Amino acid sequence: MTQGQPQTQQKPTTAFVLSLLAGLWMLVSGGMMYSFSWGPGMMGGWMWGHGMMMGPGYWWPWFGIVAGIVALVGAAMLYSKPEQSRAWGIVILIASALNFFMGMGGFLAGALGVIGGALALSWRSQQ
Repeated sequence: MTQGQPQTQQKPTTAFVLSLLAGLWMLVSGGMMYSFSWGPGMMGGWMWGHGMMMGPGYWWPWFGIVAGIVALVGAAMLYSKPEQSRAWGIVILIASALNFFMGMGGFLAGALGVIGGALALSWRSQQ
């Protein structure tokens, strides 16, 4: 490369897009479940208090909101600081896996986040 040309930095675009979609999905679905469980005239807290399949306390609708925010921040930082892709990949992977088991994000959001986090962990710059 000559001195006059700026150096372009490669970014983990696929990992970013999958993690971004997962974070958005977690945020929206967690917000919807939280509003249904506490909204006036809706389910009146049924989903929060009794759980759906695993018993009390295992399904936390608000956890989808928290995990979604963490995954979105991780995706944004992954794209803006690709040299730290391993650290942000771990953050995305943990948030997605926890949301998969404890939140209301669903299978697809958890799978997208886990795949995005794994791609971020395995990404290497082509310089």
